[in-house]
Amino acid sequence: MSDRRSVRRALIMAGVGGVAAAGLLGPGAATAQAAESCPDVEVVFARGTAEPAGLGRVGQAFVDDLQNALSGRTVSAYAVNYPASYDFLQSAPLGADDASGRIQAIAATCPSTSIVVGGYSQGAAAVDLITADPNAAFGFGRPMPPAVADHVSAVAVFGNPSAKIGRPLTTISPLYGAKTIDLCNGADPVCSNGDDRPAHSQYVQAGFTQQAATFVAGRVNAPAPAEVMVNASATVG
Repeated sequence: MSDRRSVRRALIMAGVGGVAAAGLLGPGAATAQAAESCPDVEVVFARGTAEPAGLGRVGQAFVDDLQNALSGRTVSAYAVNYPASYDFLQSAPLGADDASGRIQAIAATCPSTSIVVGGYSQGAAAVDLITADPNAAFGFGRPMPPAVADHVSAVAVFGNPSAKIGRPLTTISPLYGAKTIDLCNGADPVCSNGDDRPAHSQYVQAGFTQQAATFVAGRVNAPAPAEVMVNASATVG
C-alpha cells in the first residue's frame, strides 16, 4: 500500500508542477494495418497527466527524434487513448489496457514490425502496468502475455513514478528490463527524491528524448538472436 501511495503522490506532483503541452479503443480493439502496409517500426506512446489527446509534447519529440535516427525506415506512431486525468487510479489502468490492446494487435497482424513502447509521467506508469506489475499496482494485474515481449524491441519511459520508490522499470521487469531506458531529469520529484518541479516539464529541452531515441535506434538496428546464430554458424570453419 505504501508503494501505491508513493506512486500516486508522485503523479499528483506531476500535475501540480504544470505538466502541460502538448482516441477510445477498448482492450484488444485497436485495428492494425494489413500485413502489406505494416511499418518497419511502430511507437506506442502514452502521454502525461493533463496533456491534450495525442502523443503529448515529450512523445512527439521522441517520435521525431527516432524517425531521424532511423532514416530509411518507416516509423508510425500510436497515441495511447486514455484520459490522462488526475483520477490516476482509474486513468492509468485505462491507458495500460489501450496500450496493451494496440501492442498485441500489432504483434499479431504485423509480426515483423519492431514495436517501441513509451510513456511520460502517468503514461510511464501505464507502461509499467503492462510490462512489469509484480504487485498488481492500482489493482491492475494484467501484464501483457510473455510472448509479446519478442515483438517489442525497446521501451522508453520519462519521469517514471516507479523510479521514485526505487523500482525503475530497468530492474523490475524480467522481460523488458534489458531493453528499457528509464530516464529521470535530475531532481524531478516525480521520479526522484528531489524537489525541482520545473524539471518534470523539461525532458525535451534537456535532450532526454534524443538520448532515448539513440538508445531505441540501437535496439531496433541490433540483429535478432536468430540472425546472430545464423551469421556465426556461417563463419565456422
